[in-house]
Amino acid sequence: MDDKHMQIGEVAARTELSLRTIRHYEETGLVIPSARSQGGFRLYTEADVARLMVIRRMKPLGFTLDQMRDLLEATDCLDRDSDLDAAEREVLLNRVRAYERAAAEQVDKLRVQLSRAEDFAATLRSRLEQNASVALS
Repeated sequence: MDDKHMQIGEVAARTELSLRTIRHYEETGLVIPSARSQGGFRLYTEADVARLMVIRRMKPLGFTLDQMRDLLEATDCLDRDSDLDAAEREVLLNRVRAYERAAAEQVDKLRVQLSRAEDFAATLRSRLEQNASVALS
């Protein structure tokens, strides 16, 4: 990761999150800008963008802000603390594994919903095609 700083507008464009959403995540402590400009503008790094992308991916899977915070804290500890003993590391890894399992379960549920939605759209297409052929007769 480089040390290039981005203003909130660029971060919003890259993450496809609104400025309001990014500010909300700052207020809740999920993502704190790495710096401020002399004029007080929020400045973000690639690491901040990566955190926002984790949050962005968790949101549609139904994770709460507290769960997002918990996962980010666990991954932060794993990433920064090379001095963790084996037991501490295993506890953190188990937390991350639990989120991976929960995400996989949500993905399976979403696949079922998508399949049902595709079936419904196909049913409507078929009905429209039948009515179109009747109208031509």
